[in-house]
Amino acid sequence: MSTSARSARWLVPLVLLIVWLGVGGALGPYAGKLGQVATNDQAAFLPQNAESTRAIEAQKAFRQDETLPAVVVWTQEGDRKGELGKGQADAATRALASLNGSPGLAGRASPALPSKDGKALQGVVQLRPDLGDELAPTLERVKKATGQVDGTKVELAGPAASQADLKDAFAGIDGLLLGVALAAVLLILLLVYRSVLLPFVIIVGAVFALGLASAVVYVLADHDVVRVDGQVQGILSILVIGAATDYALLLTARFREELAGGADRFTAVRAAWRQSVGPVTASAATVALGLLALLLSDLTNNRALGPVGAIGIVCAVLSALSFLPAVLALLGRAAYWPARPKPATGKGGSAGLWQRVASLVDRAPRRVWALCLAGLLACAAFAPMLTSRGVPLDEIFVNDAPSVAAQRTLSAHFPGGSGNPAVIITDAAQAKAVEAAAENTDGVADAAAVTASGRPGGGAPLVVDGRVRIDATLDDAADSDAAKDTVARLRDAVHALPGAEDTLVGGYTAQQYDTQQTAAQDRVLIVPVVLAIILVILALLLRSLLMPLLLVVTVALNFVATLGVSALVFRYVFGMSGTDSSVPLYGFVFLVALGVDYNIFLMSRVREESLAHGVREGVRRGLTATGGVITSAGVVLAATFAALGVIPLAFLLQIAFIVAFGVLLDTLVVRSLLVPALVRDIGRTAWLPGRLSKAPAEKG
Repeated sequence: MSTSARSARWLVPLVLLIVWLGVGGALGPYAGKLGQVATNDQAAFLPQNAESTRAIEAQKAFRQDETLPAVVVWTQEGDRKGELGKGQADAATRALASLNGSPGLAGRASPALPSKDGKALQGVVQLRPDLGDELAPTLERVKKATGQVDGTKVELAGPAASQADLKDAFAGIDGLLLGVALAAVLLILLLVYRSVLLPFVIIVGAVFALGLASAVVYVLADHDVVRVDGQVQGILSILVIGAATDYALLLTARFREELAGGADRFTAVRAAWRQSVGPVTASAATVALGLLALLLSDLTNNRALGPVGAIGIVCAVLSALSFLPAVLALLGRAAYWPARPKPATGKGGSAGLWQRVASLVDRAPRRVWALCLAGLLACAAFAPMLTSRGVPLDEIFVNDAPSVAAQRTLSAHFPGGSGNPAVIITDAAQAKAVEAAAENTDGVADAAAVTASGRPGGGAPLVVDGRVRIDATLDDAADSDAAKDTVARLRDAVHALPGAEDTLVGGYTAQQYDTQQTAAQDRVLIVPVVLAIILVILALLLRSLLMPLLLVVTVALNFVATLGVSALVFRYVFGMSGTDSSVPLYGFVFLVALGVDYNIFLMSRVREESLAHGVREGVRRGLTATGGVITSAGVVLAATFAALGVIPLAFLLQIAFIVAFGVLLDTLVVRSLLVPALVRDIGRTAWLPGRLSKAPAEKG
């Protein structure tokens, strides 16, 4: 080989390494900057075409969109249970009035109103919705000013207090979550490779990919192309770290095989890259396109996760197929020090274990898949127990939050919907009839038109552009299933009035109801689209029609079985009554797409081996060669998603459990036993109508 050719072999990986070091240095900080362009205002993520969303637009004429209410509630201090006196009520009203004109407030605070039992007072302070980091200090001023009423304890409830608690919960999204995920991945990689250097190389590549993805998402969010909230931000970090590590494991396993076979570092890298690029890009395309199917959703946060997640997957692939090969070419065998690359078919350790698993599948395939199928169906039987009607306020946070405790106090003394009324926008000519229909609706405590003072009742209704706003206080807590049912009845009642067909019923409860209904519609639309995308990609990769159907059915069964186990764990271990309405769809997209990933890694290798050694031997060799690396990849991905549990929100804890458990179930049962046993039992027919289906029959 000429000197120039030898120099080029070193030059290309060096250039790639320098480019990625530049990317990491320049864009790495953006992983910690996404919070600057993120919004945790849940009103920004409502269904586009829902009635409650149109009600928000109609409310703008009444300037109600410019406030974020904080509900102040006073009760007796300590263990005293008696009624509050008139002097305490007057002092509370004066405390509220002292806040008027304070920084951060929008409009005048209400007077303090007593509960029917006389044991509590409540007042509403309207805050500006754009306070951002000033929200917590503003609430602290409100609490300090209203906490001077002798003999009382003061608490803050309502949307402003809930938003402040959400902001606190997401405070660890940049540092704690990423640190826990990286530490878990590093520990697993050290145990898998028994190498000092390679795990750190893989981690660095994943961090570079996250920096690149975060920079792209930051620019798009800053220009309002996509919306990002704390949930999307956390999932992006976990998805990129997990995917980049998984793809790296596949490539490094191939590189180790080539080195163990005697190839030099450059030949080994080229061979490993050629053998890995097909499965890696196919699996990445499966996940990315599956996520992009979320663009069909009518929920803005679902549509945001689609492109954001797809960007993360693309960046993970770029890192795994460019940065990592460059570093491996430069390090060679030193990457595995102090271990030495050994053939994957050795009799000891992990390879020996997978040889025994492959032998079991080969000897008794029907027994293996029958037992696996029975176990999965047993787990799936509990799936109907999982309800996804939304998470009540007192379950949103894993640990009790101040706003949750305050809401419990408020609900104990006032109608459950106090501070969060249903908002009705109707024509002024129909106001009396609509108000009466609302008051007569089962589950509505009272209803009154908003006056010029900005408060319901006590005067002539405020008429804007021929329309009025009516606030209907519900009997039940605004986030309860009973309140959502009341909203449905309320809509039926007011829409049935002559001339009131265009009346809009919105407010917090209506938003929750519409989100729940839209999420159910999204599942009906998006699930078939995701399955179709996966089938097409698998058919192109495996050059078969029956095999893709087999793989999709098995991973779908794994998803339903995971939901069954999750229903039991959420109810009897975590004490949760249900899940957020988006959890089943997120779980489906992640589990089915990622589950197919591992089957792509396995079956692409099985196909490769089958072309050389026959279908039966191809299953044995493919399972033996990929068993260790795919299991390691599954454990890594499960650990990264489990890290979401450090953020004290029920939504992320539920996603963390569903994906982590589902990935492990898929990796250890579906991919390791069920799929190989089915393919072994079906034989050549499984590859119809491809080339392998026409191979000569094998013995056994």
